[in-house]
Amino acid sequence: MPLRLQQFEANIFLDMNMFSVAQGTDISKLFKVIGDPFRVRLLMVLADTEACVCHLACLLDKRQPYISQHLMSLRQAGLLDSRRDGKYIFYSLKNKELVGLLKRAANLIGLQSEEMPSTKQNNQLARCECPQCGNARLISIK
Repeated sequence: MPLRLQQFEANIFLDMNMFSVAQGTDISKLFKVIGDPFRVRLLMVLADTEACVCHLACLLDKRQPYISQHLMSLRQAGLLDSRRDGKYIFYSLKNKELVGLLKRAANLIGLQSEEMPSTKQNNQLARCECPQCGNARLISIK
């Protein structure tokens, strides 16, 4: 019997160390990537829709290179999907549960849901030239 108890204790110790080293590192990397306030805003915009860089530049009032740098970090972390439509690349969240995590984090610091940025964005932007906005303007003219 003592041998079995030692094996059991060794397994618990091994399991705890496995989590604290490997999974703990992955979790901290996720929080490091989404820890930037602008990236949180970017993720909230992408919560319900896909968008290209020019669309995000209009919505967030930032220059395209600045947005592209943040999108690259989020994509390298595996948080974004992308698809090409001609010269435009459209980005979307790979896992929608990330928005729930951001909302729960906001609740932890005392923000109410009405204080959170709206995840519903107007897809039609007058300054945006992407096919998504261009097609929407053409449809609204008819």
